[in-house]
Amino acid sequence: MAEQIFPTKGNLIKSKRQLAQAAMGYELMDRKRNILVREMVALVDEAKGLRSVIDSTYAEAYDTLEYANISLGLVTELARTMPVDNSLNLSVRSVMGVELPKLTAELAPVVEPTYPMGLTNSMFDKAYISFNKVKELMVRLAEVENCIYRLAEAIKKTQKRANALKNIMIPRFRAQVKYITNALEEKEREEFTRQKVIKKRKIG
Repeated sequence: MAEQIFPTKGNLIKSKRQLAQAAMGYELMDRKRNILVREMVALVDEAKGLRSVIDSTYAEAYDTLEYANISLGLVTELARTMPVDNSLNLSVRSVMGVELPKLTAELAPVVEPTYPMGLTNSMFDKAYISFNKVKELMVRLAEVENCIYRLAEAIKKTQKRANALKNIMIPRFRAQVKYITNALEEKEREEFTRQKVIKKRKIG
């Protein structure tokens, strides 16, 4: 590749500029990758914690629901009184140009029952509160896991571009600069020698 470039000062300036741009591009890609990796690692840790809490909260919710079924009989009819929740909203946030989803649900600070209190007991109330807590945790887990997936894809693409710059483009431009510099220096030496010979002949 380098040998096919005509060794002129214009091409040397162009090759040096391309080398500088490639080096800067690699530095930016490397910095972007590091930031994305840190973001993803933090989210992976959070997802692990969320899954653990969700598992225990689900277990508690189903246990209390089972006790409610035993003490009240099947609570299917009571479950049908629960309103459909349409409070989930989706927006996005950007991390180094990567769009990450942000899920929000309109959750009341205090869980208020939507069922007839006179037909239930404390076990049913506890199950209701636990399942509401699970819903809140699941919204956050869905957001976190989707962010992890998108970050992983972005990291893969960024790494690929960084590798191309580091292993292909930068060595190519360095070779071009070296080749043109050597060729121009050789040309200057030849011109100097030629001028010296001409001057010697004139004097002689």
